[in-house]
Amino acid sequence: MQRRDLFKYGLATGAGAIASYALMGNKPLLAQQSSTRGGKFWPDNIRLPISLSLMFETGSQPAKGAPTPFGNFTPPPDYYDMPTITWYRYGYTEGVPRILDLLDKYKIKITSHMSGRTVEMYPDRAKEIVQRGHEAAAHGWDWDNEFNMTAPQERDFIQRNVDIILKVTGQRAVGYNAPGLRGSVNILTVLNELGFVYHIDDVSRDEPFIVNLNNGKSIMVVPYAVYLNDIRAYEARFFSSGQYLTELKNSFDRLYEEAAYRRRMMAVTMHDRLQRPEHVYVFEDFLKYVMAKPGVAFMKKIDIANFALNDPNTIREDIQNVYPNVPNFVPGATS
Repeated sequence: MQRRDLFKYGLATGAGAIASYALMGNKPLLAQQSSTRGGKFWPDNIRLPISLSLMFETGSQPAKGAPTPFGNFTPPPDYYDMPTITWYRYGYTEGVPRILDLLDKYKIKITSHMSGRTVEMYPDRAKEIVQRGHEAAAHGWDWDNEFNMTAPQERDFIQRNVDIILKVTGQRAVGYNAPGLRGSVNILTVLNELGFVYHIDDVSRDEPFIVNLNNGKSIMVVPYAVYLNDIRAYEARFFSSGQYLTELKNSFDRLYEEAAYRRRMMAVTMHDRLQRPEHVYVFEDFLKYVMAKPGVAFMKKIDIANFALNDPNTIREDIQNVYPNVPNFVPGATS
């Protein structure tokens, strides 16, 4: 499946009740839920943290055959698609500066997942993101398929990304998002070996949790929300601007309600090239809506991860329970 298909068709996430079930082999397992603790799940009287992600990936798309919003006269994959190249370049020239100015206006700090190739091509913008107080996280070297890499290949692909971010911005990335969310079956072990604190390529919960790996180590999940990704709204033509705003508000309202008795968080993903004037108006309307509610805070993903890692009430799950259909995660199982 191509990257564009992920956001066109989405991921099957399922909606769980308070007592929901997962399968580990043939054994049913009661899924863990966060404890009440008197309704206090976050520090500083935060009721619902919102974590915003900005994907900085201008130029990391394939040189030929990249997903395009231009449907007519699209050249075959072996030819350069000239207007589509400029579509992606918009993220560098206009999109990132526009969204950074809006975030400064509301004094909001976010996490920016940066593709290595993008940082190499546009070091000035990568440095600016960090200098304006935002977290630099990793997003692979480019849009190459990561899911079919061997562990050494994947390690090199990610390490190269980490190295260029550190060189350009001075910040060591400790959070990861694979291209299209699809790392290999070795991804969590590789990230652990490379010193990552968390990853976001998991859509199974609306709260952070810890995954216990088979090597005795662990890694934090700061989960992703596919339907709150602006690619689905704009590039996939899944929502109009008004519908996307309604989707954002509806998700917030439900999570805010649940946050009275469970740990909840909200994740919203933006892409550099999609910070067009009309789209940023939608996003600003959303910011005004949520900031009017008491107990709402914007948190970088590393801050969410660090708090949850040090909280004994944070849910822990073994890797075979998180990925029950992958036989090699289950001791003694065969494919």
